[in-house]
Amino acid sequence: MLNRRALMAGLPLAVLAAPRIVRAAEPVTFWGPPATPSVILAQAIDSGLLKPIVPEATFKVWKTPDEMRAGISSGSMAATVVPTYVAANLHNRGIGLRLVNVLTDGLLFVVAPAGTVNGIAGLRDKRIAVPFRNDMPDYIFRRLLAAADMKTSDLTIEYSGTPLEAVQMLMMGRVDAALLSEPASSAVIAKASTFWKNLERAVDCQKAWPSVAGTSTIAQAGLAITDRFATEIGASGVAALHAALEQALQAVTKNPAAAASASAAALDLPAATVEKSIPFSRLVVRTASAARADLTSLFDLLAKDDPRIIGGKQPDDRFYAL
Repeated sequence: MLNRRALMAGLPLAVLAAPRIVRAAEPVTFWGPPATPSVILAQAIDSGLLKPIVPEATFKVWKTPDEMRAGISSGSMAATVVPTYVAANLHNRGIGLRLVNVLTDGLLFVVAPAGTVNGIAGLRDKRIAVPFRNDMPDYIFRRLLAAADMKTSDLTIEYSGTPLEAVQMLMMGRVDAALLSEPASSAVIAKASTFWKNLERAVDCQKAWPSVAGTSTIAQAGLAITDRFATEIGASGVAALHAALEQALQAVTKNPAAAASASAAALDLPAATVEKSIPFSRLVVRTASAARADLTSLFDLLAKDDPRIIGGKQPDDRFYAL
């Protein structure tokens, strides 16, 4: 097992050089979505990787995008994993938010009874549950429909307030399929098997994405921090924060069972389910600047029909914290 001592020993010198880093003066809560990128944050905190930057760090999960936006706008969420377009939108609206990195290259799937859906076009005339209307899953799905020469009128979209509601709709047979991120996809597949129902990831949205963007990379979510927090820990602190998350991802990859155990309670799921979701989550820790081409492409696609989605324009250089 990869223990805390081993993790700390493997930290980059920039992280361990405490005198060069301005530590956060107050305890900081790191927030994440009910999705697998939160496993990276939980791992970093559980193993003590953030102590050189934030001596007292805790982790919590926000339940809905509205809760997340309200928390950032009020200043109560200084560091949180968000859909990348949300970070751009809030930055462009003058909220004072910057993107540190990207933590997944896409983790969306259409889950349906085995053999009932073949590709996006196979959803024609079917009912599908989609969580978070007018948010990232919905935006991605609509563009996949357009690439398949389909309109929203060619199927019935049942919007849900949370992924859990979409899971329940699928389990109860109220819809034919559900658009889910991880670990919700893994959770519903596992749950259905206990009732002798065979569900599958009928559509891997990442594999379908080249029909929209020419690439399978969907720079879907990343860690965003407020200007105030960035100023408090300084440029070296931001770099150290990113480096700590790189180390956390290595730990998640080497020992997914331990990482799942560290995040299961916050995600309100069995550790075994979280562990199963990790291989399907395309987890990465890539600086925002390194991912800029992917982010710019994604923002252009999302803003094509309505520039207000990203706050009216591409974010400026300051948006990219690293």
